[in-house]
Amino acid sequence: MNVTAPAIGRRRWLILAVGVFAQAAQAVLVNGTAFLIPTLHETRGLSLAQAGTLAAAPVFGVLLTLVLWGALADRYGERMVLAGGMALAALAAGAAATTDSLPALAALLIVGGAAAAAANAASGRVVVGWFPMRQRGLAMGIRQMSLPLGVAVGAMTIPTLAREHGVGAALGFAAVVCAAAALACLLGIVDPPRPDRRQAAEQGLLDNPYRSGRMLQRIHAASVLLVVPQYVVWTFALVWLVTDRGWSESAAGLAVTVAQFGGAAGRVLAGVWSDRVGSRLRPMRTVAVAVTASMAALALTALGDSPVAIVLLVVASVATVSPNGLAFTAVAEIAGPYWGGRALGLQNTGQFLAAAAVGPVFGGLIGAAGFPAAFAIAALFPAAAVPLVPTRDTMHR
Repeated sequence: MNVTAPAIGRRRWLILAVGVFAQAAQAVLVNGTAFLIPTLHETRGLSLAQAGTLAAAPVFGVLLTLVLWGALADRYGERMVLAGGMALAALAAGAAATTDSLPALAALLIVGGAAAAAANAASGRVVVGWFPMRQRGLAMGIRQMSLPLGVAVGAMTIPTLAREHGVGAALGFAAVVCAAAALACLLGIVDPPRPDRRQAAEQGLLDNPYRSGRMLQRIHAASVLLVVPQYVVWTFALVWLVTDRGWSESAAGLAVTVAQFGGAAGRVLAGVWSDRVGSRLRPMRTVAVAVTASMAALALTALGDSPVAIVLLVVASVATVSPNGLAFTAVAEIAGPYWGGRALGLQNTGQFLAAAAVGPVFGGLIGAAGFPAAFAIAALFPAAAVPLVPTRDTMHR
């Protein structure tokens, strides 16, 4: 379907809403498996490191296919990539819900993550393609709020389903959500317009943006470092509240849900901020400093068993997710319409590679040294990201 940008009008907001739904569904499957850790630990007898590794299986799957999905979106458009990927994710999650074998469960979760990666690679290009630069930060912030919203949905449903009905019921819920997202993408997504390849060649849009400087590489590297504390909080907040603080799974799930809604709002506000100041990268550096401070404060208060640590967990949850939309928008703008899918695929590949390591590495660290030490070490990563964020913006694409 070939629709021009002026002709789409306000329908771009509906397209954005469908993209948000697809990304949120992806998060329910890929990130929601972290909420299976208490059940796997307590009823299946897995160690925290083992349960964290199994919960990270969809993340391993995601990083295998992000660039491939991005290349397919660059070549064939976003609609079919989104609909096809989410449909395959639903099938894999449904199969995972029916198995009692841990190796088979891990394999199917990897396949599900690999399929769901389509939402990461393609839904961002839809936003950049349909929204003008002055609204892109807001639109991408709304699109990026889908991740914490998906995690919030997972926190509200998956622990309770797993505890009361088993792991299969929790994964069955994820399968239904992914199937609904696939149908919504098929019916609601319209591929954004872009210059034909001859015009694009004349404008330099077919040129490899990685050869013209180091901005994309620096944003990728900073984003990899910034995702570590985000996934430490996402993966282990519920476990910390249940096993270290003695909360019930329902109460802990509610606390994580509140934190994720705060994170969703933080992403939108960061996007609006970037539109107002005409920069994606200056706000990104400031947020990286805030992430460092919040994680360090969480570590100190958790060490002292202070009730303030609960408040700081919410603060850290908001801060750690806020830079993602800024980096994502900057990468898409710099890469342009013919490299955006691949560049966003590379951006997310690095992030998910780091995220996949968080479960087993920090699960083992928590088992050996405790939660405060893990939070403190996580604070070192955003501190290292601050000088990597470029000081010059390129928002011309």
